[in-house]
Amino acid sequence: MTRLGTVISEAIVHHYGRDELLRRLAHPFWFQSFGAVMGMDWHSSGITTSVIGALKRGLAPLGSELGIHVCGGRGKHSRQTPHELVTIGERVGFDGAALAKASRLIAKSTAPRCRTASIFICTASL
Repeated sequence: MTRLGTVISEAIVHHYGRDELLRRLAHPFWFQSFGAVMGMDWHSSGITTSVIGALKRGLAPLGSELGIHVCGGRGKHSRQTPHELVTIGERVGFDGAALAKASRLIAKSTAPRCRTASIFICTASL
């Protein structure tokens, strides 16, 4: 799942650019299909965090090359999101502290009502 998602994401970035990968990941039908191609059951619960987790593992070594950094996840990984945002911000030159603050506010507003994953995909100029 990780390797296939990485190769597909890398191909999209190289052929169409980072903005196109983000546009596709934001499209619900494309994202659901992407998860199915990667090996998830098309109607399974948790497809978002599974796909993003696979992308996080696969794209981490390519972050500097592609300019894409995936943060967050489910459970204990979601609690590391603010720290990950600050760390990546310092490394690539954006305000990670502001994104970390937004992450905390989102987590506070959604936690009482539902269990959601905290996921950020950051891009940086190549």
